[in-house]
Amino acid sequence: MLNQPVTTLKGIGEKLAADLASMAIHTVDDVLFYFPYRYDVFEIKPLDELIHDDKVTIEGRIIHDPSLTFYGKNKSRLSFPVDVEDVAVKAVMFNRGFAKKQLNAGDMVTLTGKWDAHRLQITVNQYKKGPADQQTSIQPIYSIKGNVTSHTIKKTVRNALQTYKDDIIEILPDTYLRSYKLPTRAQATEIMHFPQNRVQLKHARRRFIYEEFLLFQLKMQLLRKSVRESTVGNEQLYDTERVHKFIEQFPFQLTDAQNQAMDQILRDMRSSYRMNRLLQGDVGSGKTAVASACLYASITAGKQGALMVPTEILAEQHVQSLQKTFGNKASIVLLTGSVKGKKRKVLLDKVTDGDIDIVVGTHALIQDDVHFHDLGFAIVDEQHRFGVEQRRVLREKGMNPDVLFMTATPIPRTLAITAFGDMDVSVINEMPSGRKPIETYWVKENTLDRLLRFIGKRVQHGEQTYVVCPLIEESDKLDIQNAVDLYDHLEAFYQNRLTVGLMHGRLSPEEKEHVMKQFVDGDIHVLVSTTVVEVGVDVPNATIMVIYDAERFGLSQLHQLRGRVGRGERPGYCILIADPKSETGKERMRIMTETNNGFELSEQDLKLRGPGDFFGKKQSGLPEFKVADMIHDYRALETARHDAASIIEQDLLHQDPSYQTLNHYLESKDIFYEKLD
Repeated sequence: MLNQPVTTLKGIGEKLAADLASMAIHTVDDVLFYFPYRYDVFEIKPLDELIHDDKVTIEGRIIHDPSLTFYGKNKSRLSFPVDVEDVAVKAVMFNRGFAKKQLNAGDMVTLTGKWDAHRLQITVNQYKKGPADQQTSIQPIYSIKGNVTSHTIKKTVRNALQTYKDDIIEILPDTYLRSYKLPTRAQATEIMHFPQNRVQLKHARRRFIYEEFLLFQLKMQLLRKSVRESTVGNEQLYDTERVHKFIEQFPFQLTDAQNQAMDQILRDMRSSYRMNRLLQGDVGSGKTAVASACLYASITAGKQGALMVPTEILAEQHVQSLQKTFGNKASIVLLTGSVKGKKRKVLLDKVTDGDIDIVVGTHALIQDDVHFHDLGFAIVDEQHRFGVEQRRVLREKGMNPDVLFMTATPIPRTLAITAFGDMDVSVINEMPSGRKPIETYWVKENTLDRLLRFIGKRVQHGEQTYVVCPLIEESDKLDIQNAVDLYDHLEAFYQNRLTVGLMHGRLSPEEKEHVMKQFVDGDIHVLVSTTVVEVGVDVPNATIMVIYDAERFGLSQLHQLRGRVGRGERPGYCILIADPKSETGKERMRIMTETNNGFELSEQDLKLRGPGDFFGKKQSGLPEFKVADMIHDYRALETARHDAASIIEQDLLHQDPSYQTLNHYLESKDIFYEKLD
């Protein structure tokens, strides 16, 4: 019944139907579940409870007739004093001269607007004569488009509810409604549109927050199950004793978090399912050590390993690091776009014949002519830098190899289980002992010359510096220091006493690699750059990170940049040059100077920026929820994930009759078959 077109509703003709279609409203179901995006709450509170700058509603009696003044072109200001709790509150209205005839001394009025606690003044945007009507104290506000008005939406929703409310089918089993004290779907739908009070609205919202999260988590769990069932197992029977001996030869002791992550990965490798796991850990937390041990485990099981990274220079560093770690225990080769001709053919033949144990490379690893003898374990480093298609091709290079995705961008657990719900998530959330925290300072631009002198002294001791800024060239819109100007300034300041390099997004990949290699080799002392330095490359002598216009970056990005320094024996410094005008910008700077914990920062970043900005526009997998909010409602998200896992694990959708309606709903929405990135 609810799938009928909107034209079946009273008062909706073809023209209005077309307008509604532009808002993705095509059926009765779409109307019923087109929820308000916010609510105006007209609630009378005592004056001493009103918060400065909040939107408030007050009621009182007008003391004097309003006075009207004109200014500018066709602009007016109407003001009058109102007696509220025996206090004279000044009411101000802009461009509503007509109200002078409606409002008189002695009238009782209800005013809604922005409260100025310092001036005891309300800037009115809504008013009505008479006392507040408590029955209509909550007004739904809908998102509207084109010719559709808010009044039209409310009228259409009211019609739909009157005719079809009884056809709204409950999809949650009774056990959940009882356990979580949730209203039925029909009750909650009506309340979402026409709430009588705050408590009622809170419970209706709770109902839909849980429902949205549960449906999404069921989709993720079903996807995970279908991937597992459709792949032949890759059971890797590694040599436990040899793996333990390999770990013992590390020149450091693994942290508890590293050991836990490794146990989870090794357990996956032994299972008959293909591993699909995300390993997240802060810069310097020791992800590579864990990955090395797991690569070795795969080799002892007679398999090959692959490590895919975003850039050639990072691939070269990983090869050197792995060769040092493995010694003569494995043959390790580098495969990048620079390996060409006869050399490439010889190398590929060895990979195909199984003479090579580990191949480290860029996207060159997934070219058509690369064939592994028996790829058992594949690692994708900085996984967000590769597209879904690239990751899929790498998986297909072996007989369903176990895949480990690694990222140094700490993602709050709340988001990780949502965005990567089809993966298992391992977290390394503690730093190895002895790792020195980077000292972070926030300064203004007028200290630049003093800072450059400090850098000059450090360079004399064999240290190197990054100077990062947000844009490449001047922008009329934003007053931001740019890399080219800054490079010229530093060149002039140091006058050949030390070497300054420049790197930015306009350079070709080859040019970037060349500049970065010069920096790694110590031929460049100070590297002026945009954020292309963000990922992975290890420069042990780099001890200072200067970030220009730091307020333009998110916390997670600032933290990633900070992690580029202090990776050797010497302590690291991060200098934030910023003059933020907004409270959010100041808060970011304060948080950066107070904590080095990436996970803590990512939680704060999420609160300040929201999930969309956190992942960037291109990040796939983050759903658009109508009611739920992943940050504020994280407890409901955890509950829904736990419930979804139980439902799929016990196959309740098919085995328990009380889940039949939920199962039908999932099928009708194609949730079984919709593929996520």
